[in-house]
Amino acid sequence: MSTAERVRAWAARIVVGALLLLYAAISLYPFLWMVSAAFKDEREVLDGGHLIPRHPTLQTVVNTWNELHFFDYFLNSVKVTVLTVVLVLVIYGAAGYAFAVLSFPGRRALYRMFMALLFVPGVAVLLPIVLLENKLGLLGGHWGLVLPFVNGSAPLSILMLTNAFEAIPGELREAARVDGASELRIFGTIYLPLARPVLITIAVLTAIPTWNEYLLTRVSLNDPDTYTLPIALQNLQSGAVQHYNVLMAGALIVVIPVIVLFVAAQRYVVNGLMGAVKA
Repeated sequence: MSTAERVRAWAARIVVGALLLLYAAISLYPFLWMVSAAFKDEREVLDGGHLIPRHPTLQTVVNTWNELHFFDYFLNSVKVTVLTVVLVLVIYGAAGYAFAVLSFPGRRALYRMFMALLFVPGVAVLLPIVLLENKLGLLGGHWGLVLPFVNGSAPLSILMLTNAFEAIPGELREAARVDGASELRIFGTIYLPLARPVLITIAVLTAIPTWNEYLLTRVSLNDPDTYTLPIALQNLQSGAVQHYNVLMAGALIVVIPVIVLFVAAQRYVVNGLMGAVKA
């Protein structure tokens, strides 16, 4: 490579790097402003747009957590999210194993039907879900959220788990069958452990949208005792006077568990996505 080509290559890298840094700064600024405002008093929030608090305080976050009963909403969100993730892993883990390993009539057609659901936007089925839940008596309770969330996770979960299980050598299953292992034991002791990165990835990809879901939650729940954090956050804006530091403190409370979960599972998510998607 000539000197001129090297210079052009370095210049291109510098330009791309500068554009990426600019994009990252623009994307991060609203989040940083939210964090900053959560540790300011109301007057300092309204005084100006400086990012670093001049007189940082935890009082706004503490008051938002205590006085607005965020702990109750937090527990409701944890309940809905954990139930959803557990059911998704159990149900679609078994479904992925069946599609990848077992032979049964209509397997390909059923698999293609699930894949077609990837292209159906969730809002398109919102009204049918609400009408069905009303007939089943599920409106107003957490199961009215959990079951639609589990159903909505089906296409991506089945796709990722089917690909992950198909990548496991079939000789392991045959050897276990020779040793007398049942299909359930093979699934639980061989396939699930080997697919752990994909299972963790699905858990994270399921937990984050479930935790953040607002539309179905707003439509389904009508009892304040069952509200989850997104509704609690929205209720902070319902007053005639907006307290932006309180609103940002509530947003910080909502987003921190998601950030912690993603950071803790980031390595598994990357490995899971690489292992679950076929070239």
